[in-house]
Amino acid sequence: MAFLKTLFFVLYSKLGSFSPKERADAVNRRIEKLGSDITFNENSLKVVNAETSEDIVLDEVIIMSITESDALWNNTSKEELANQYLEKINEAVLKYKEETDYVNLAIKIGLAILVLFIIVALIKYISKLFEWTAVKIQSQKDKRIKGIKIKNYSLFDAERQISVLLLINKVVKWFIILVAIYITLPILFSIFPWTEHFASTLFGYILNPIKKILLSFWNYLPDLITIVVIIVVFRYILRGIRFLRDEVARGNLVLNGFYKDWAEPTYQIIRVLLLAFMFVVIWPYLPGSDSPIFKGVSVFLGFLFTFGSAGSLSNVMAGIILTYMRLFTIGDRVKIGEVSGDVIEKSLLVTRIRTPQNEIISVPNSTVMNSHTVNYSSDASVKGLIIRCTVTIGYDVPWKTVHTSLIDAALRTELVLKDPLPFVFQAGLQDFYVAYDLHAYVRDANRQGYIYSKLYENIQDVFNERGIEIMSPHYRAERDGNAVTIPESYLSKNKQDPKE
Repeated sequence: MAFLKTLFFVLYSKLGSFSPKERADAVNRRIEKLGSDITFNENSLKVVNAETSEDIVLDEVIIMSITESDALWNNTSKEELANQYLEKINEAVLKYKEETDYVNLAIKIGLAILVLFIIVALIKYISKLFEWTAVKIQSQKDKRIKGIKIKNYSLFDAERQISVLLLINKVVKWFIILVAIYITLPILFSIFPWTEHFASTLFGYILNPIKKILLSFWNYLPDLITIVVIIVVFRYILRGIRFLRDEVARGNLVLNGFYKDWAEPTYQIIRVLLLAFMFVVIWPYLPGSDSPIFKGVSVFLGFLFTFGSAGSLSNVMAGIILTYMRLFTIGDRVKIGEVSGDVIEKSLLVTRIRTPQNEIISVPNSTVMNSHTVNYSSDASVKGLIIRCTVTIGYDVPWKTVHTSLIDAALRTELVLKDPLPFVFQAGLQDFYVAYDLHAYVRDANRQGYIYSKLYENIQDVFNERGIEIMSPHYRAERDGNAVTIPESYLSKNKQDPKE
């Protein structure tokens, strides 16, 4: 019964053959019967002195007996303790009878109906409110609601954004309705004394977790403040290092032996190390960091990362080393092993090369480290890149004429530098011919194929113009009337073809 909530009696000792628990159950049953006694009034209960106890009685029925042992446990006398209990019982029973009076009961029923009417009306108006918001959301299509874009990626178009907002609108509506109903139920239960204890139970389902959450947050607040301070300190440290990176990259700050293109990768390495160190410092302040489960999961993840990314880590380390070795930069013409082309991408894992045939080849950085690398572009802009071709001419042509012709052919070639001048080496005196090596300087290392093609064209033109036959290494002719190898368009009008 509802009024029992206000009664708190502690029975420490047994009485006769009754244990303290049996005494408490018997007293509880007797007090509950008092609420249904229509003749009960404030003078119905009395304290009667017995030989070994003070008894609280209703007419001839003993409701409760107070022994010397009970008084001793409560630091008082039997008479005083019995009178205190009598007043508590009287007050609780009279309050219960007042609450269950027909007039009061009718008022409570009316109040319950009013609460139900209010909650029904509230739910109705909540539904109307969210119907209105749904119409408003739909009316903003292609006006304020135009979709969500992240750079060039369309995360949501207007139609999908409307659908998401309508779903959120519906979820919020039902959440508010359920909360309103949940709050109404304890109010209804608290109106009637028979269901009053349900109200505290329902409220406890919400208030107890909230209380635990708030208490846990309050206890964790010092650690949270520590974490925030650590993050702020490391953030400003990174900001200072970022400033140094920008100054070095712009050339405003010069460090001996430190190149400008090292600024960004060095910053990234220091950033990762600082973030890792920050995480180590923060770790003891994280909630549950001492938990065996938390530690087990972290060890398991570390195990997976270590063994699952062994190959990737070797490429990452190779990528870092390549950065500081400065073997090549984006746009350089290189040859890595058997792969030749222009570097179009250089990341921590791979180096991508576009070949002259417009093929994209990805070379793992660990492979780059284990291969020899030729960089055609590194000094081309300053010292020039030397291109080289070999021509073999018979002994019947004076070597000085060949030298001059080769140099003139090189000077005619587009993109070949005039300063320094091309030069010729004699590479060998063979059985039937002399090998001449032509060397010329160019700056456009990425256009070697084009330059070589034009150079070969000009060599043929110059040699034909000057009557020099390129008859080696596998060309043999007998001058017994056979035609020369020079095209007719280059033959002088005064010079007769031997066949004529």
